[in-house]
Amino acid sequence: MCLGIPAQIVEIVDPRAKTAKAEIGGVRRIVSCALLEGEAQVGEWVLVHVGFALDRLDEEQARETLQLLSEMGEAYEREQAQIRASGEGAA
Repeated sequence: MCLGIPAQIVEIVDPRAKTAKAEIGGVRRIVSCALLEGEAQVGEWVLVHVGFALDRLDEEQARETLQLLSEMGEAYEREQAQIRASGEGAA
């Protein structure tokens, strides 16, 4: 499964190479903005997949997506814990 993750542009690293620093969950990474129409701007939200900003998002879309991803992760962790617990004592 491939996911695009919302990230906020915090710095333009190289305008000619169209690279920017984007923050994803408190972690900053260099991303390519070459696939975006127009110039990337500090403060805007983008959808990042494998190091490429694929599209722009408004802040509300970004926050909703991040919330859904967080909820999915929590549900997955609970399910894994239940599976491990149900296997305890099995031979």
